Amino acid sequence: MQMMGKLIAFRVFKYAGQTGANQLCKQLYGQGTSTRGKKYRRRGLLDEIPHRKLIRGVIVLSTRDAKEVIRLLKEFNAEVHVRDVVLTPDDKKALRR
Repeated sequence: MQMMGKLIAFRVFKYAGQTGANQLCKQLYGQGTSTRGKKYRRRGLLDEIPHRKLIRGVIVLSTRDAKEVIRLLKEFNAEVHVRDVVLTPDDKKALRR
């Protein structure tokens, strides 16, 4: 039986500006930062959700996790395209919890 997932392709519109794009990336992917010489990482939504990042703005994840990611993207008025895809063996491995 073929396992299905979701492919989400997105981009932030130009009118969101660089600040909006940066905020989206921080909330989605997280961010490494440092304070007074101490390094730490702020976690993003995808730190909690198994996924595969194919290229910039294209991720594959399980069907059950797609709604939460799409909601965040829509909050930032991103252009979002979602497709059902058959998961490859590598995708299945990456999406295990």
